[in-house]
Amino acid sequence: MQQKLKTLKIIHLAICSGVLLAYVILGQITSLDALKLPTIDNDAIIYLIIPFAAFSVSNLLFKMQLKNANPKLTLEENLPVYQTASIIRWVILEGAALVLLILKKEFILFGILLILYLITIHPTEDRIKRDLNKSTS
Repeated sequence: MQQKLKTLKIIHLAICSGVLLAYVILGQITSLDALKLPTIDNDAIIYLIIPFAAFSVSNLLFKMQLKNANPKLTLEENLPVYQTASIIRWVILEGAALVLLILKKEFILFGILLILYLITIHPTEDRIKRDLNKSTS
């Protein structure tokens, strides 16, 4: 179990590191002025929807994927299902953060919030047990 969990943690670290590196290089955050809330007009509303949609869709797909876990199998045997669900979730969040950075830098704050959420959902044995128990009960 520990070796498989270590692999999942490395994947999570790579995704988080990649998006953070992109934000450091492309975001060019030199002062706190870059983190101000942008003015939201009719043309920019779609960019405001991106982070909320990514959050919602990633969690929905994560839960749907976890429903494929077999309650009769052990935690370690269900780990591939959890790994797939987690990677889907992380990639959607990473993609949304990168889309915001590339298409509309004024919304960099929302991308940073997505990254912070991505970091907080790192895999732990307790989280895996809890998530798999919720989906199989």
